[in-house]
Amino acid sequence: MKWTALTTAMLAASVTLTACTNSTPPDKTTTPETTVTSKMVNIAFEKFTLSNGLEVIFHLDRSDPVVAVALTAHVGSAREKVGRTGFAHLFEHLLFLESENLGKGGLDKMSARIGGSGANGSTSRDLTNYYQTVPNDSLEKMIWAEADKLGFFINTVTEQVLAKEKQVVKNEKRQNVDNRPYGYTQYVIDKNLYPEGHPYNWQVIGSLQDLQSATLQDVKDFYQKWYVPNNVTLVIAGDFNRAQAKQWIHKYFDEIDGGEKIKPIAIAPISLVNNKKIVHQDILAKLPELTLTWPTIVQYHQDGYALDILTMLLTDGKKAPLNKVLIDQLKLTSAIEMYHYQSELAGQMILSVRGFEGVNLNKVSDALTQGLNDFETNGFSDEDLATIKAGFETRFYRGLSSVVGKGFQLAQYNIFTNNPGFINQDIENILAVTKDDIWRVYHQYIKNKNHIATSFVPKGQGQLALTGSVKANVDEEKIVSGAEQQFDSSIVATYDKTPSSFDRSQEPVYGEKSTLTPPSVWQHTLPNGLKIYSIENTEVPLVQLSINIAGGMLFDNPEQIGVANLVGELLNKGTAHKTPQQLEQAIDKLGATITIYTTREGINVQASVLARNYQPTMALISEMILQPRWDTDEFVLAKSDVLSQLKQQQSSPRRIAVNTMNQLIYGEDNILANNLLGTAASVNSIELSQLKTYYQNNLVPNLTKLHVVGAVSKEQIISSIATLAAQWHQQEIVKPVAAAVTAKTKPLLYFYDVPGAKQSQLKIGYAALNASDKDHYGAQVMNYILGGGSFASQLTQQLRESKGYTYGISSGFYATDLSGQFIISSGVRSNVTFEAIELIKQVVTRYQQDFSQHDLATTKSYYLKSNARRFETLAAKLTMLHNMSHYNLAADYVLERADLVNSLDLDALKGIAQQYLTPNKFIYLVVGDAKTQLERLNQLGLGEPILLNPAKK
Repeated sequence: MKWTALTTAMLAASVTLTACTNSTPPDKTTTPETTVTSKMVNIAFEKFTLSNGLEVIFHLDRSDPVVAVALTAHVGSAREKVGRTGFAHLFEHLLFLESENLGKGGLDKMSARIGGSGANGSTSRDLTNYYQTVPNDSLEKMIWAEADKLGFFINTVTEQVLAKEKQVVKNEKRQNVDNRPYGYTQYVIDKNLYPEGHPYNWQVIGSLQDLQSATLQDVKDFYQKWYVPNNVTLVIAGDFNRAQAKQWIHKYFDEIDGGEKIKPIAIAPISLVNNKKIVHQDILAKLPELTLTWPTIVQYHQDGYALDILTMLLTDGKKAPLNKVLIDQLKLTSAIEMYHYQSELAGQMILSVRGFEGVNLNKVSDALTQGLNDFETNGFSDEDLATIKAGFETRFYRGLSSVVGKGFQLAQYNIFTNNPGFINQDIENILAVTKDDIWRVYHQYIKNKNHIATSFVPKGQGQLALTGSVKANVDEEKIVSGAEQQFDSSIVATYDKTPSSFDRSQEPVYGEKSTLTPPSVWQHTLPNGLKIYSIENTEVPLVQLSINIAGGMLFDNPEQIGVANLVGELLNKGTAHKTPQQLEQAIDKLGATITIYTTREGINVQASVLARNYQPTMALISEMILQPRWDTDEFVLAKSDVLSQLKQQQSSPRRIAVNTMNQLIYGEDNILANNLLGTAASVNSIELSQLKTYYQNNLVPNLTKLHVVGAVSKEQIISSIATLAAQWHQQEIVKPVAAAVTAKTKPLLYFYDVPGAKQSQLKIGYAALNASDKDHYGAQVMNYILGGGSFASQLTQQLRESKGYTYGISSGFYATDLSGQFIISSGVRSNVTFEAIELIKQVVTRYQQDFSQHDLATTKSYYLKSNARRFETLAAKLTMLHNMSHYNLAADYVLERADLVNSLDLDALKGIAQQYLTPNKFIYLVVGDAKTQLERLNQLGLGEPILLNPAKK
C-alpha cells in the first residue's frame, strides 16, 4: 500500500475541526490525550509513549464489536543499503511466520482461530504496516502477539526460514512485475529519476539478486536496527476498554528494550538537468504506453495539495483538457492516468497514456502538449475547483467507515508529522487551495520542466517509441530448471528463548464475548415489481447503494456477445437532457460517484454520496436509467475502448487463464463460456440500434433490486424513487438461465503458451453447485482448510510455506444463483510447474482423509468468531442486503449460518468433501512458457497436455 499525498488529500473534508486537551493528569509514560471532533464525525484519539519509546495511539469506536490493531514501523526500502535491497519487504513476510511464543505459523495461525480479518502487511518506501481487525474479545491476544513480533522474534529466523521466504518474495516479484505487462515501468522510471545511491533509486520489493545474496546476519542486523520500540507506532482502534488495554500494553511491551536513537533521513529532493527518453520492448505488452514523470516535493509539503487537484483538473472527466484532446478529438486512447506520488524524502508526478494498437507515441506526446496548451488557454473555473473539493469530502467519510482505516490515518500522521491529529491541518490545507496556487505549481513543476519519458512498446515494435529514446536497462530473469536454492522447511529452529519476567508462552484467554445483533432491515416492493432492501445507519453521513438488474450477458445473442456490456457503458454517457459532460458535472457537484456496469448475469448501478445529497443523486440515477442519451460519438469511443481492453487481455497471463478456464468449463454451447466483452469481430459488428433494442426489451423493474445503506430513512428512499415507480413499467420477461454443464468423466490437462512467461498461471477446477444450492454454504465451510483460509489452508502451507513455489494460492466455490465453479488458482514460478500441480493433486486427493478434529475446530472458530466483522462497514452491510435479495435469505441469515456451522461434525464435513471435491472431474489449465514446461507435464498422469494455441508455422 502506498501512502501518498494523494491519499492525504482524499482525507480532506469541508468540516470545521477543533482540538482540545484532556485535563486528566497523565501518568509518567503518557502524554496528554488529544481529541479531534466535528459536528458530524468523531475522530477522538489518545496518544501515550512507553519508556522504551513505543508510541501508542487509541481511538474508540463503539459501533461494532471489533477492534483493529496496527503496528507500523518507520522503515521501508529507503532505509536499505545499495546491494541489500528488499529487506523491509522481506520482513513484512518474515514477521508473520513464527515468533518465540506464538510458535510455527505465528499470527496467521492465531488469526484463523480468533476470526480475524487475516493478518496482513504492506511495505512502502518509508513505512511497513502490520494490521488486522478482530472481534474485540481477542484484543489481549493481539497485543501479546504484536509484542512477540517486536521483542521475541528474530531468534526464530534460521537459514532454512530465510531461504524459503526468499523464494516466496521472488515469486511475488515475478507475479507483480516480471509476469505482468508494463510491470517494469516504475523500475525504469525510478532508475532514471533518482541518481545512484538515492534511497528511492531501487524498488520496494528489491532485486532478485540482492534477495538471493542476503545472509542471515544481514537480516538480523537490519531487524535489530529498525524493529525497535522507539521506531514503531502501535494503533488500537475500535470497541475496547481503554484502561484495560493500557494495562495489557504495559505488561507485554514495557520490558522490550528500546533501540539506539534513530536519526531522521535527510530530505532528498531531486531535479533533472535535461529530459530523458527511454524505451523498453515488453514481451507481454500488446499496446504502446507513454509515461511522463516530473520530480516534485515531499509528503505534506504545502504545494502537494494544489498538485493533487491539478491532476484532477487535467484528467478527470469529459471536461478535462487532456481527455478532450487525446480521447474525444484525436482518439489515441480510451483512458489517461495521472497521479501525484509523494513520499517522505521526495515526490514525483506521473502521467500515463496507453495508446490504441499501433499508435505512435510521438503522436501521444504531441497531443499531451496540445492538451496542456488548451489548459493554459481556457483555464478552469471556481466551480470546477469547488466540485473537486466536494469529491474529497465524500472520500474522506468513506475512509472513516472502518476502524482499520482510521487506524492507518492516525499512524501515518503520527510518524510523518508527530501529530495524529494532523488531519485538522490536512483539511485546512486542501480547503485553502486557490486558483493561484494551482497555476503557480503548474508553472513551477510541470510546464516546460525536465522529465522522464518512458515508452513501453510491444516486442518488435520499437518504431512506436518516442524519437530519440534510448534502450532501458532491464535485466529479465532466465527460466532455468533447478536454479533455485534448496531448503528444508521441516527443520525446527533451536535457540535460547529471550528471557521475560513472566511466562509469555501462555496465550491470553478470550475476553468477554459480545452479543452479535444483525442490523435491522426493511423491505418493500413497488407496484412495478422493483424490490427494495435497506439498512438505516448514521455512523457517518454517507449513503451507499446498488441497483441490480438481472440479465446482463445472459440476454446477449450468443452470436454477437458484447451488446450487454456496451449498454452498461452507454448508460454512463449522458441522458436525454444532459450531455456526457453535463452529467459528469452534475454528479461531481454532489460529491457523488455513480457507476453503471455489466456483469455476466446483470447490469449494476453503484453509487456513494454524502447523505445530504442522496435525493438529487437518486434523481440523476433515475434519469440515467429511464432516459439514456445513446450518444453516437460515445458509442464509437466505447467500442474502441472495448477493443483496446480485449487486446490488453491477450497480454495478461492471469486474464488469459480466467477467460480460457470459462471456455473449458462451460463448453461451446453455454453462453457463460464467453468473454463478457465479446470478441473483436462481435464488437466491430454491433450497431447502436442493437443497444437500444436490448435496453427496451431487457431492462425492467420486475427484474430489479435496490439496496441502500446509510444515513437515510425509509421515507426518504421511497420519495427518492417516485420517478422510477411511476415511469419504469414492468414487462413479462423471465430471467434467462444458462445451459446445463455436462460433467467431465476424466481429468483433462490443457496448456496455453505464453513464450518467456516467468510464472505459470494455474487454474484447476470444474463446474460446481450454484449459490442457491442447499449445500453451497457447507461447501464453502469445508473448503476453508483446503484453500479458502489463506495461511490456515493446506494449499498455502504446502505450496508457499513448505516449498516456496508460489506467492499465493487459493481455492473456492465461486457462484451466483445461476452458476457455480470450484477453482484452485495460483501463479507458480515457471520451473516448478510440474511439481506444483503434482503437489496440488496430492493435497486435494488426501483432503477428505487428512481432515482432522483440529481442522474442524479451527474452521468452526473462524466462521463463528468472524461474524463480529460481518456488519462493520457500509460495504459489509450492502453485501448482507445483496445476499438476502439474491439468495432469498432471512435478515438474520448470519445467525442461521452460525447454527449450521455449530452443527457440523467431522463426518458431515468429510461427506461434503467426498461429494464436491472430485479430482476425476477436474480440468487442469496451465498458462505459461510451453518451450520449457510443456513436455514435463506428460509425467502427471493426466494424459497428454492439449496445447490450445500451437505456434503458427
